[in-house]
Amino acid sequence: MDVTDHYEDVRKIYDDFLKNSNMLDLIDVYQKCRALTSNCENYNTVSPSQLLDFLSGKQYAVGDETDLSIPTSPTSKYNRDNEKVQLLARKIIFSYLNLLVNSKNDLAVAYILNIPDRGLGREAFTDLKHAAREKQMSIFLVATSFIRTIELGGKGYAPPPSDPLRTHVKGLSNFINFIDKLDEILGEIPNPSIAGGQILSVIKMQLIKGQNSRDPFCKAIEEVAQDLDLRIKNIINSQEGVVALSTTDISPARPKSHAINHGTAYCGRDTVKALLVLLDEEAANAPTKNKAELLYDEENTIHHHGTSILTLFRSPTQVNNSIKPLRERICVSMQEKKIKRV
Repeated sequence: MDVTDHYEDVRKIYDDFLKNSNMLDLIDVYQKCRALTSNCENYNTVSPSQLLDFLSGKQYAVGDETDLSIPTSPTSKYNRDNEKVQLLARKIIFSYLNLLVNSKNDLAVAYILNIPDRGLGREAFTDLKHAAREKQMSIFLVATSFIRTIELGGKGYAPPPSDPLRTHVKGLSNFINFIDKLDEILGEIPNPSIAGGQILSVIKMQLIKGQNSRDPFCKAIEEVAQDLDLRIKNIINSQEGVVALSTTDISPARPKSHAINHGTAYCGRDTVKALLVLLDEEAANAPTKNKAELLYDEENTIHHHGTSILTLFRSPTQVNNSIKPLRERICVSMQEKKIKRV
């Protein structure tokens, strides 16, 4: 085809559009498939891993003439592993922040309940889940209520010995007390910039405590915490700039005389607003660099222990009576309807 005028500009705009929309051009995929098949012994065979690497943008680019039969280099493998560790660190820290601003976030609880290790495995989460379903409360509020009653004690007030949560008292107490520490920072430090940095610092120290400082996970936690601290400060600065512009030449309102503890009544509100903006920004980002990674496996739901956190929401108890196949159940239902009509 003849090259149109201003082709380079059009091509750049189009490439930027594909990049921002997390998409690929089908012509590029077709050309890459031809390049892959031409380098394979079997002309019609394309290795799934080769095509995945291309779609993920990890190893090869369109028009790359590298020998595709050569295995991935240790450097590229290290980079992929490092990306996974970074993603894991971000998920953990953001889960703590999510729970801090929304106590009803059961998914966040599932992710950080046992990070770091508190001895709270699948059985503990299942017991919490069943108790939450019975009391129609969030999982975190059930855990908090249970620990509070244990701490208050008293005859006839403490949970009964038969309560399944009693076997997880130590781990749940550790978890609830840590979240309480974050809440204290939120409520006692009026400066949102200092409060946000302090919250991230406490979470970071909790996660790397007792770990080797050279461990990739510890390094990732350090880097993510530092990045989020800077982002929170930028958010607060931008919010203060907007407020300053909107209140120019306007006299500040006097505090109400009947207000009690006026200086601390809304302490923590500005910090929560900054954290919500941070969480919204993160939620708007794609979970992976490319949709191919999202379709390839369940990396986005993988827990720190290597299992999908979504499986935590399944009950581990097995039902003795196996469920009949759908076809058989439909036939039985139709037979019952016929009998009723007769």
